[in-house]
Amino acid sequence: MPPPKLKLPSPFPYLIILSILLFFLYSTLLLPRSSTSSSTTAAATATSCNFFQGQWVLQEKPSKPFYDASCPFHRNAWNCLRNQRDNIDIINSWQWVPKDCSLPRIRPERFLRMMRNKNIGFVGDSLNENFLVAFLCVLRVADNTAKKWKKKGAWRGAYFPKFNVTVAYHRAVLLAKYEWQPTISPPGNDELKGIHRVDVDVPADDWATITNFYDVLIFNTGHWWGYDKFPKEKPLVFYRSGQPINPPLELSDGLKVVLEHMVSYIEKAVPPKTLKFWRLQSPRHFYGGDWNQNGSCLFNEPLKEHELDLWFDPSNNGVNKEARQVNRVIVETLQGSDIRILDLTHMSEFRADAHPAIWLGKKDAVAIWGQDCMHWCLPGLPDTWVDILSELIRNSLETR
Repeated sequence: MPPPKLKLPSPFPYLIILSILLFFLYSTLLLPRSSTSSSTTAAATATSCNFFQGQWVLQEKPSKPFYDASCPFHRNAWNCLRNQRDNIDIINSWQWVPKDCSLPRIRPERFLRMMRNKNIGFVGDSLNENFLVAFLCVLRVADNTAKKWKKKGAWRGAYFPKFNVTVAYHRAVLLAKYEWQPTISPPGNDELKGIHRVDVDVPADDWATITNFYDVLIFNTGHWWGYDKFPKEKPLVFYRSGQPINPPLELSDGLKVVLEHMVSYIEKAVPPKTLKFWRLQSPRHFYGGDWNQNGSCLFNEPLKEHELDLWFDPSNNGVNKEARQVNRVIVETLQGSDIRILDLTHMSEFRADAHPAIWLGKKDAVAIWGQDCMHWCLPGLPDTWVDILSELIRNSLETR
């Protein structure tokens, strides 16, 4: 007699239970994780875009600059429209295209809405002022009631009343405090007319007390760290804790010590919530000599990629080599800090064509000061800096 057949239970109820369980897991775990991952990826994509590597592309139909010669925040020598600089339209027809992503143009009204009740400060030398002027003229498009603002020791700035936003520049060319002392001359040294005393551990008065006022700060220094600014008869002499540093420091070593102390001060004095940027060097383009040696920058188009090292690599000992030299010291000093690097050097190295050159707005300016192959025409290259900085600020605030 055959054994009785074993009657198996129907699989249908188990399939129903398994389906419900899988649906529950998917709905409660997978979907939120997927959403979070997607958001994080989008944020990472936005913030990890390297705006600093790319190329300049000549646009057949370039975007019109946000402002013209009538912007009330212009500095005369940089107002290349008013000074009728040759090829100013072509200068503004070159667009910076990052290598692996796109750089959106700033939307001034959206940016000011985002920055409502916040303040942005630039601290450093005249290249940060050059940057600031472009920023002010761009933002004024969204608030033509903007007023000039010079408070809290600011060298220049603007207040945008529609949004309660202040954007200003504090002049501090060495960042550290320094002063001219004409009477400190060793006996028998007729060549020494005095010294510029630099207190490496004391920030300049122009910005030492404003660290709680700004929500975004952009620092720079570098162009004044040269023997053309401080020759041997009027040298920099470095002090720490009120006493001369011995043995005396050369300029390059003095720069490093000042940077170390200023970065330390920034980290202690500036609130952690403040966005902090350090703009690397804006390169010069003197050809045939330095600024006081008939150097010129009468170029009609950007340099080519293969030309950059010839102009800027320190090993070639050219007159424009200091940008990369100073950058190395800055980058080393910033390591481990929470200050973000705003590396505008490489993209700016190409633009030998974008300086005011001989179009300075004053009849005798070139005869007295030489061509300006250091600052930039406005509108011009700094407007692209504005696009990059505004996008980095926006990304930072949105991902907090």
